[in-house]
Amino acid sequence: MSRDTFGHIFPKPRRRTGGAQPGCWLRLGSLGLSDYRSRVVDSPAVRIELLGGFRVFVGTRAVPAEAWRRSKAAGLLKLLALARGYRMHREQAMDALWPELAPTAAAANLRKAVHYARRAVDTDRGDMSSIVSVGDVLSLPSEHLSIDVVAWRAAVASARRAGEPKFYEEAVELYGNGLLPDDRYEEWTIAYRDELHAEFVTLLEELAGLLEARGEIDGAIAAAGRLVSVEPLREEGHLLLIRLHALAGRRGEALRRYEQLRELLETELGVEPTPEAQRLYEEVRSGQTAEPELAAELWERVGELRVVAGDTNGAVKAFSLALDAADAPAVAGRLHRRAAQALLMQHDAEEADAHLRAAEQLSADPAERARLVCVRANQAWERGDLDRAQALAEWARDLAQSVGDPDDLAAAQEALAIVSHMRGDWRRGLALEIERSQAGHAGAPPARVFDIHHCIGQYHLYGDGLFEGVEEYARRMLALSERSDAVRAQAFAWCLLGESLLLQARWDEAAGCLERSCDLHASLGTRSGALPWQRLAELAVCRGAPDDADGLLRKASAIATVSPMARHMWGRIYATAAFAQIERGDPEAAARSVRAAGAAAARYGDCPSCSALLNPIAAEALTRLENRDGARPYADAARGVAGMFDSSAWWAMAESAAASVAAADGDSAHARERFEAAAGLYERAGQPYWLHRSREQAAAF
Repeated sequence: MSRDTFGHIFPKPRRRTGGAQPGCWLRLGSLGLSDYRSRVVDSPAVRIELLGGFRVFVGTRAVPAEAWRRSKAAGLLKLLALARGYRMHREQAMDALWPELAPTAAAANLRKAVHYARRAVDTDRGDMSSIVSVGDVLSLPSEHLSIDVVAWRAAVASARRAGEPKFYEEAVELYGNGLLPDDRYEEWTIAYRDELHAEFVTLLEELAGLLEARGEIDGAIAAAGRLVSVEPLREEGHLLLIRLHALAGRRGEALRRYEQLRELLETELGVEPTPEAQRLYEEVRSGQTAEPELAAELWERVGELRVVAGDTNGAVKAFSLALDAADAPAVAGRLHRRAAQALLMQHDAEEADAHLRAAEQLSADPAERARLVCVRANQAWERGDLDRAQALAEWARDLAQSVGDPDDLAAAQEALAIVSHMRGDWRRGLALEIERSQAGHAGAPPARVFDIHHCIGQYHLYGDGLFEGVEEYARRMLALSERSDAVRAQAFAWCLLGESLLLQARWDEAAGCLERSCDLHASLGTRSGALPWQRLAELAVCRGAPDDADGLLRKASAIATVSPMARHMWGRIYATAAFAQIERGDPEAAARSVRAAGAAAARYGDCPSCSALLNPIAAEALTRLENRDGARPYADAARGVAGMFDSSAWWAMAESAAASVAAADGDSAHARERFEAAAGLYERAGQPYWLHRSREQAAAF
């Protein structure tokens, strides 16, 4: 297959006049790499701190402030410390530091800045230079170099993987007062500062949410207070702080915080608080004489938020705190049921049983009792009793049709979908549901149910012995849903067919199917159809048109923001964005998308199978930035997914991620071997695009 067909594997940066490229691998001229490394080992380490202020350390010696009397020498070191790969073309440095000067004058100033920066840092480093100049590229040698911004980003990623407040608190402490606070009026720092600030705001939100879910309200209030102080016009932080004070029983403080928000918005923006803020205010104000009921309601809402975020431990704790405050049997029964559901999401069927028994004793409402039947179905399949699970799920479905609401019917049909999948009979099970709707037993499965079907569909698209039959099955499903006039099922079938054709590299056919799915989803409302838009973006990148992916991903993101499918979508959306950015030759932007994926997973939860592509793409992007410590966890995650879903495609992704880490370690032979292994596995999985991409990556070594 030609390179034009499958796009560029290692695209070169856009060429600039005047010599080497900003993103090229640094060649050290006549100095051999082994000689260079041996000299670095004997030289003191250099540590550059940019968070909270600019400081430089050489070994144990702090470079004194007076060494930076010439501010542009310090500016050059800061600029290189923040640049991708710690390297930058001379013209870029000149444009950033002396934008008003003519090229000749700016070049003279740059030479002086390099000289004075070296003189400040290199005192204890013998003949080892802190700034390397090769052609038109300036760089900081990465060996024995420590940058606190890099360490902070690693701490953020570690906190998200661990999901523990103490790791979040360490990352918050590392951030200090932000990036280069004394340089806030230097124009070149703005983009770097804004990016780190946005990440810090997200980190504070996640920390406050974790602490709230654990009942550590004072800690959550401190995090929310920090959030409000750094983003005073962001209403979400104020609402979080108001709710936390109410949960702590400080209604007066909660009401005072609302008044502060109202006055701030009126003074600064000329607007009033949003309806959501006004509703929270009324809840707090009207609950002044009904503290237990208010506390139960607020803790129940916290539990709901933690479920959405995928934090089931936090959800169980929140529902338990709500139970402590609830005094109405019906409310307590509902909370026991929700606690049981959260425990089942942790696959803890036995611990859930006590909550289910309590809920069954307390609940008299027919709809609530029907919901308990559905939860019992979920408990049964967790225990491996699929016959009982099938019977209970069918009973729950029938009860939902008579006494429940659309969400109850969706939950029952989700249970049926999972049971069918566990029986190895998913395709037949979905067809039967469509046939039931055709026979008048019920309406077509609601939107939420197809989230589960799309997720299960990935198992079939990527599974050995399954992917070969997906195209035919999707066509049969399409015919069946058209006979039933089930529009949502048609949209699902067109998407599944398009995905199958995409993985087979049948581009034109795939595009037509995915576009038809988008059209049908659009007719169903704004909360539907993120997946076909994301797949169209992926298709654009595969066809060598990564720039076309941006608009498609914006449409997918807009839907995912309001969709119950969010946990299945954000990892895919950001993986595709990073894929496009790699193909455009911008691994730094790809790394930003990878970090955004981590933040989205912390907020919305994650689906390992739906987000599987993120792991090899993230490892590749971070390797291109020579960030091997950042790449390695994604390789580990890729192996974890492959171990969960033993299939050639997922193992191919694991091999590809491992190859990237080997490349980052400088082990070319191992990288080539792993990329070749990935190619063989992609061939077995019937994915020719990724097969040829892996072969070209192997050939690069």
